Amino acid sequence: MNKKGVSEKIYVSVVFPAYNEVDHLESAVQKTTDALKEFTNSFELIIAEDGSTDGTAERAEELANKYAYVKHIHRKERLGRGTALKNAFKQSLGEVFVYMDLDLATDLKYLRPLIDAVAYEGYDFATGSRLMPESKVERTLRRGIVSKFYNFMVRLILGSKLHDHQCGFKAFKRQPTLQLLDEVKDHHWFWDTEILVRATRKGYKIKEIAVEWKSGRRTKVNLLKDSINMGKQVMKLWWQLQTD
Repeated sequence: MNKKGVSEKIYVSVVFPAYNEVDHLESAVQKTTDALKEFTNSFELIIAEDGSTDGTAERAEELANKYAYVKHIHRKERLGRGTALKNAFKQSLGEVFVYMDLDLATDLKYLRPLIDAVAYEGYDFATGSRLMPESKVERTLRRGIVSKFYNFMVRLILGSKLHDHQCGFKAFKRQPTLQLLDEVKDHHWFWDTEILVRATRKGYKIKEIAVEWKSGRRTKVNLLKDSINMGKQVMKLWWQLQTD
């Protein structure tokens, strides 16, 4: 291990799922690059761009041409965040995969602990958590209520022990992830929960990391509608697991 803390032999692939993210893209790439270079030079950044219509594809291509470590995966039609991540991971070179939301809602000072959990501490997966007692979170009351209710359902119905399944700040060991990818059925936002639940059921080790998180988007939450949709997704996975 070098003085910066992460072995140069550990290659890290950071994936940004991107749909209409032109305003966040360049800043996220630069800030993440700076954060990574504090402890490693062995990395790639992959922009998994998913049928964007606002110029994100063009900006991503510019960044890929400008920086040798940036790759752009383009899809003409929107296939969903889960599908974008699955395709990107299968094309990644890293021994450790990371995915982050482009608004960088999670403070990047937790990037190294996230990667180290998988690279050195014996965990197969690591995920940021906004719901651990030590976490510091800034978001609206409505978003907080929806998140707590959703994660309560996942723990109760699917038997998970994790506090937060949906934080867009995760690290994955290569081989366990590739073994699980084709089992995950969801194509969009529920992908995060499903891969963690399936990983738990297979006995993989998951580390949950308390983080500082600040909402970076204006999101209109429909408490009743979103709660019903979340419940449907949880019950759908419960049924799939019974029949697998």
